[in-house]
Amino acid sequence: MDTDSSGPPRKRLRTSHACDVCRARKIRCNGENPCAACAVAEHECTYGSEANSRGKSDLILEGVLRVERFLHEINASLGAQALPTVFPERRLALPTACSSAESFSSSPCTDVTQRFPQPQQQRTPVSEVHQLNSLENAVLDSMHTSTTEYVLQWPHFDVFPSLRNDYISIFQLEQSRPGYQTSSVSSIPELTSDEMNDILLSFEHNINFSYPTMSQPQLEAARHILMSRAVDQPSQESCLALLTMALGCASRLTSDLVPNYASSQHHTRCQHLNYRELGDGYFNKALSQLHVAHTGITSTATQSLFFVAMYFAFLRRPLQAWEYINAAAAKCLLLLSYPPTRDEPEEQERIRRIFWSCYILESDYLAELSALPQSGIARIESSIPLPGEYHTHAAPDEEEQSSLYFLACISMRRLLNRVHQLLYARGTGASLDPSRFPYVVAELDHQLEEWRDVLPAAFHFSVDYEAAAAGPPASEHGGFLRQRYLTCRSVIYRPYLMWMLSGVGGTELGGCGSGFAVSGEVLKNCKTCLDACLLHILNLRGFAHTVLVDTWICSLS
Repeated sequence: MDTDSSGPPRKRLRTSHACDVCRARKIRCNGENPCAACAVAEHECTYGSEANSRGKSDLILEGVLRVERFLHEINASLGAQALPTVFPERRLALPTACSSAESFSSSPCTDVTQRFPQPQQQRTPVSEVHQLNSLENAVLDSMHTSTTEYVLQWPHFDVFPSLRNDYISIFQLEQSRPGYQTSSVSSIPELTSDEMNDILLSFEHNINFSYPTMSQPQLEAARHILMSRAVDQPSQESCLALLTMALGCASRLTSDLVPNYASSQHHTRCQHLNYRELGDGYFNKALSQLHVAHTGITSTATQSLFFVAMYFAFLRRPLQAWEYINAAAAKCLLLLSYPPTRDEPEEQERIRRIFWSCYILESDYLAELSALPQSGIARIESSIPLPGEYHTHAAPDEEEQSSLYFLACISMRRLLNRVHQLLYARGTGASLDPSRFPYVVAELDHQLEEWRDVLPAAFHFSVDYEAAAAGPPASEHGGFLRQRYLTCRSVIYRPYLMWMLSGVGGTELGGCGSGFAVSGEVLKNCKTCLDACLLHILNLRGFAHTVLVDTWICSLS
């Protein structure tokens, strides 16, 4: 300090407004124009921004928000260039190649953009473009108006008093049922190696075909645990092995109930009862160990909860099945959001497949009990990769068919959710707006036909009356997909039926009591809806998939 100066020491001179360059570089600025730093660096010196008295945290937040807005703009522009379609569902329809044989010749893990259809020419009016483009995830909204109970409340059914008298809601009926009675199982019966292999093989051909979540190494590990009698010590692996056997017994039981696709090995009623008793025994034993699955945060624990939901579906207990679907979905969301650091590719693929299985089953239940709380998995489904490479079956052909069938079911469930969302969402659905729903129906019908056209040959089916009278499709899984197709088609065209029944589907004729003249287009679309319903009834058969999983749902729809 200068001792010769009089008075208090002066403060260091500091400019109140640094130039833009110095403020960005966070260096000292002398406030001149140009300032000393810009003059040395030969930069353009500007003072375009006002002095900012906010703290560093405010400035950082402003920068983060600015970057976030910029990223959203980039994402929107890239999405518009890569997917210029007005209907997002096309991303998850089945492949559209030159022929079904060519489109399914590659492995199931082929890149999605190569296996799935490209955007088609726009056919939807401009007024619908924004609404359709704003839908990314195929979410089945709560309180939609397409449940069986809602349809039965139409005023057109007032002429049937039996539908109104002493009516009890489906949820109340299910809630009033006695709880599931578990029995204490000290030990499970000893099975021979052949008997155990038969049950596990039935699980592989049925449960693991429709919902291919269990790998061959897992099946071998389960067989080893069961043969070594290591299921008495609670663990995630032993719980999963017990549930696999329970579902295998259920699969063995239901495979004989399908008249057109039953195996050559038939069982007597006594043997069926034995399988049911054996399955319940394995299930009760698994329930006694289920705490290890609830407390574990692994794909094995998640898989166990999902298998519990599957067995409750087999027992036709939808509320219990929904509860465990939600529990499995919660663990899926956790593991997908925070994947383990040393997670193997097989583990990652397993949890994704469980995610898609929960998505299908939860949506199936929400289609009939619309007020059920949702797990939230549908909110992120567009960001989850589709099933890829995963060793689920001993036979490569069966493994490929299983993967393709799983893809077909995922795509159909997404389309069904889109139908409910666009047509029947409470308050925003287009089903009651005659100026909107014809265009939405046309687009949804196009998507449905595109889905059907690209099914592999093993799953092909016909939808005319002659084919229905001649018998079921060659494949049981093709028959089940036909039922899904007919259900979706009837729901898509139902607004026309509602429109005509409400007296809006035509012009009023002259004269008192002359009625309405129905337009040919409306009449044709009403017939499409009724034909789909009739064909669905004519093709009601005991598919193993239906008996195992969808009995309660199909009994309503």
